[in-house]
Amino acid sequence: MPGPPPFVALSLGREHGALCGVVDGSDVSVAGPVSEVVAAALSLEGRVGPRWVWWSAASEAWPLVRAHVPIARCWDVAEVHRLRHGGWRAGPELAWAAVHDLDPRGVPAPPGDDLFDLLADDDGLDPEALVRPDGHLRADAVVGRWQSTPQRAAQWAAASLTVAERQREDIGSGSPSRSRALATAISESAAALLCLELERDGLPIDRPVVEDLIARSAGVRPSDEAQALVIRRERDARVLAHAPGRPTTDLRNPAQVKEMLASAGVDVPNTRKWTLEAYRDTHPLVEALLTWRKDERIATTYGYGWLDRHVGADDRLRGAWTACDGAAGRMTAQNGLHNLPADLRPAVAAQRGHVLVRADLGQIEPRVLAAVTEDDEFARATQADDLYAPVAQRLGVERAVAKVAVLAAMYGQRSGAAGEALKGLERAYPVAMAHLDRAYEEGRTGRPVRTHGGRLVRTDFSVTPRPAEAEPSAPSPDAGPRTDSEAAAARGRFARNAVIQGSAAELFKAWAATVRAGLRSLPRGDESTAGQAQPRAEIVLCLHDELLIHTPAEWAQDVVDLVRTALDDSARRWTGSTRVRFVADVSVVDRWSEAKG
Repeated sequence: MPGPPPFVALSLGREHGALCGVVDGSDVSVAGPVSEVVAAALSLEGRVGPRWVWWSAASEAWPLVRAHVPIARCWDVAEVHRLRHGGWRAGPELAWAAVHDLDPRGVPAPPGDDLFDLLADDDGLDPEALVRPDGHLRADAVVGRWQSTPQRAAQWAAASLTVAERQREDIGSGSPSRSRALATAISESAAALLCLELERDGLPIDRPVVEDLIARSAGVRPSDEAQALVIRRERDARVLAHAPGRPTTDLRNPAQVKEMLASAGVDVPNTRKWTLEAYRDTHPLVEALLTWRKDERIATTYGYGWLDRHVGADDRLRGAWTACDGAAGRMTAQNGLHNLPADLRPAVAAQRGHVLVRADLGQIEPRVLAAVTEDDEFARATQADDLYAPVAQRLGVERAVAKVAVLAAMYGQRSGAAGEALKGLERAYPVAMAHLDRAYEEGRTGRPVRTHGGRLVRTDFSVTPRPAEAEPSAPSPDAGPRTDSEAAAARGRFARNAVIQGSAAELFKAWAATVRAGLRSLPRGDESTAGQAQPRAEIVLCLHDELLIHTPAEWAQDVVDLVRTALDDSARRWTGSTRVRFVADVSVVDRWSEAKG
């Protein structure tokens, strides 16, 4: 059998770049202008198919992605560092320090932008030396200022290769799960590259439809600020009409809204959406307020300004993507790509001659729970299309109660009906429940936990997850209770969920990476014929447990077969067995809103 693909480091700066590695026993080294290095990388990809190493795809792979270089394999130093050490910060200086056993607190501060910083050497360091006498990387290299010659770019690339090789040696060392940890590092790296491709390609949008949908909530496109104010007041008036005597209530002020509701006889503990939902039928004011909130969100967050800023001339919605949120490891995206209101989904539409293949993992977290805990009884329940049905039968309860119990187990809910149902789960599936209990106890004391693929998840909140537009993986610790016991319980619940949610994120990214690789075997549109770009299939959205693929209509069935096969393959590799069955709801649609679920 052929060995693993060789590691070849690739660094692409503003003007200069470099690649280096050992291929078939021979040193490979190229340094020079970025265009020459990209050409060399394209040639080497076609001949050898190495595993490209870079400090991070986000900082160094853009020239390749922009040029549609079909990169098959990569190792992302930053993503592997996040996997091993937790948190969001994963700059070259920290990854270098970690593999060299250096104190991260000794990392030199990056230079500022004033004249003295720009002229000063890094602590008197030889200008051609990348590594300081204390073993840390020089600060001006970390911020990308030092790599101003081909020779320096070559040193920078070689340093990333050193870190990657040590990461590969260290990850999962001495553990029976080493192969799984390596596989996770590879799929996390692939996900980071996919993030750049998602940003490059964008999500296809039917512009006339989205403008019509925005108008239904936000009104006509205003010609100036004065008209925008009139439209806003008209939107408010539809709510205030149900609250006589309170014409000046500020609907954007929760305290005033609560007072307005009380004046109408609706006494609520707070004005959050999920609280008001229970009062929808008590007074027309509540229904009007809920409708207003939906319209206001579109008007202010997804209105005409959002459309003009983020949907390009090619009718593609674009935003930055990240492969890890800095907490349990879920993908995130900006500009509405991860939290587009359901009312706007009809505007996500395939372009002419294409369709959307939508694939959604079914009941992913309970199935992951069965896989990571190796609970044989729970694994048997996953053989059913609807996992909750056999669980309900085993517990002797209705399906709805069984579902509440399973979700409560993973999210740490103990009160009400969920608490009673949990007792039955603990008797029926003791192995799975014990795994969650252990994670809870680790979290309570502030100790980190690890996902199935080996990601370190901190529970002491000393490392703040990266802020993201998408919804967070877990409640912010700053918003939690204040007493010591309540804070400990919040940490425990976070850990209990993180070991499953984070593991599910790993499986999802392994699946997405496998689909991405499979799409490469379909006809590609990277080349052109007579000046006309050829069609191609591409992943255009990764939404928690859901993939959306834009493909020429004639390839739809091939893509459907691919996503199903990819799920079986990635799940088998990720779990190491076929005892747990994973399922996906796959449909071929013209618009995202046409898909079930």
